[in-house]
Amino acid sequence: MPPDERGAPARILVVEDHPIVRLGIRQMLAEEPSLAICGEADSPDTALEAARTSNPDLAVIDLTLRDGSGLELIRSLHTVKPRLPILVLSIHDEALFAERAIRAGARGYVMKQAAITGLVQAIQQVLSGRMYVSERISQGLLERLGSDAAAATGRLGNLTDRELEVLELVGQGFTTAAIAERLGVSVKTIETYRSNIKTKLELKDASDLIRFATMWTLNL
Repeated sequence: MPPDERGAPARILVVEDHPIVRLGIRQMLAEEPSLAICGEADSPDTALEAARTSNPDLAVIDLTLRDGSGLELIRSLHTVKPRLPILVLSIHDEALFAERAIRAGARGYVMKQAAITGLVQAIQQVLSGRMYVSERISQGLLERLGSDAAAATGRLGNLTDRELEVLELVGQGFTTAAIAERLGVSVKTIETYRSNIKTKLELKDASDLIRFATMWTLNL
């Protein structure tokens, strides 16, 4: 999210296993008063711990990490911090990896070669609720990602009023337990609603549900 009403900067978690790259990111963000680094990590395990303890507003993640995969980390972060937006900063070719990263749950992709001019802009765009990829990639990528969502959107009429309510809360980042408390029902009941929603919208798993719900909610 953007800085709050008191002028506090958005808190950024940096996950990168090269110290020199982390230093460069620190220097870039130090020049932007609306952003501040709240934590750093160099592996999936340390990143998950930092996400739990440092309360970031956004995570910047490399795809190649010590002791693990950035793509798997994105999926894991969605489990423990479903409302946390993720921006990938990677040396890997955007044409090959941007779609994979976004399907895993990232909200944007920046190649390190473009970071000097593009990183702060990408962070601010993702914090504002929009996705970020380069112009070279955006059109084809968004068309492909949108095709599955468009098909599912056409099936929204099959949902009950309560299922639509649950879908919106999932898209807003609420956990199953939080939705149950908010609606005054059991966790098992919400799990049943989620299962019914996945079936009716023909979504494969919980990650697909979260991605679809997030995209749908942003467009409400």
